[in-house]
Amino acid sequence: MANVVVVGAQWGDEGKGKIVDWLSERADVIARFQGGHNAGHTLVIDGEVYKLHALPSGVVRPGKLSIIGNGVVLDPWHLIGEIDNIRAQGVEITPETLMIAENTPLILPIHGELDRAREAQNSVAKIGTTGRGIGPAYEDKVGRRSVRVADLADDATLELRVDRALVHHDALRRGLGLDPVDRDDLIAKLKALAPQILPFAAPVWKEMNDRRRAGERILFEGAQGSLLDIDFGTYPFVTSSNVIAGQAATGTGVGPGAIDFVLGIVKAYTTRVGEGPFPTELLDETGQRLGERGHEFGTTTGRKRRCGWFDAVLVRQTCALSGINGIALTKLDVLDGFETLKICTGYELDGRQIDYLPTAADHQARATPIYEEMPGWTESTEGARSWADLPANAIKYVRRVEELIGCNVALLSTSPERDDTILVTDPFAD
Repeated sequence: MANVVVVGAQWGDEGKGKIVDWLSERADVIARFQGGHNAGHTLVIDGEVYKLHALPSGVVRPGKLSIIGNGVVLDPWHLIGEIDNIRAQGVEITPETLMIAENTPLILPIHGELDRAREAQNSVAKIGTTGRGIGPAYEDKVGRRSVRVADLADDATLELRVDRALVHHDALRRGLGLDPVDRDDLIAKLKALAPQILPFAAPVWKEMNDRRRAGERILFEGAQGSLLDIDFGTYPFVTSSNVIAGQAATGTGVGPGAIDFVLGIVKAYTTRVGEGPFPTELLDETGQRLGERGHEFGTTTGRKRRCGWFDAVLVRQTCALSGINGIALTKLDVLDGFETLKICTGYELDGRQIDYLPTAADHQARATPIYEEMPGWTESTEGARSWADLPANAIKYVRRVEELIGCNVALLSTSPERDDTILVTDPFAD
């Protein structure tokens, strides 16, 4: 049976939550493979709004197994609060419906404190983090000083892990003017939390491989967007994990051969939150109109998103990096009513044309977009569920996007509602 990876192909906020939820109806397992609770997915189902940050989007569907993989960094206190909130909306969450990889690193309160202190004192160039400790938690992971889910099961191991972490953190905190960590208080909080987290702990790598051999369908859910990838994004204004499709394998414990289809989620225009380069950003009434029509405020932080025209150069680049087989084009309805639309087809850099975003930060800053104009449409596309429901110019716009990014549209989303989706190519087709 086909297994599908879903990744954001821009700077995040492309509408992955709805698409993952829509696809999860046909999946048996839905697995998060990177990121933390800095990412937010909003699902709208029969008028009910679910806001998820740490939980996989599949939790709102009964009979599915949701997995938090080892590639994620997990704030256990946030997770318990999120589970309580979702349960209050009538969703059942048990160890039979949710598993957490035993080797998942934990986000501790000290990570958030460090994150916020650094950002507050950074007078050179703020990264624009959410301040939730995701970056410092990943630093501890690669520095081999993480507290992981499995460590909660043994007091001696837990204390050893905390002591190792504090050797590093207390030195950092002194330099930032923060008080030393209260070791005993932190350990006491972790021990109190353990009975709430450990029932969900499991050898996820084994569960994933067993279910794959049994022929079950797996949906791998990415967070954020490919342009925030720690290696291939607009560094240093990036997240602290690999966001592209290859991380789905290492972030859950399956081999790359388990991936059959990569679906890239692409907004019909471009947005980003926080700092960093944005070649097609619009600082005028058009950009404001896109933001208002698209309700462009972050699910996690509430921060206003920066908006601009569709950048085909960037999406063509991310399609190549993730080996994307098809895209899900979202928020086409936001473009309704524009007399003229623009698409970025290349950049001009120091008098020459280039067809990719360069790596060097100074080159990124100097790259200016080359636009192609297309006529817009006055009719509404909101809620369209077939090609016949779309205006001719909207179809032309979609086809031109396909040509420019070198990848076909597999799904087309025309509203936040689950069923307002046009299926072109089934990612789960064998």
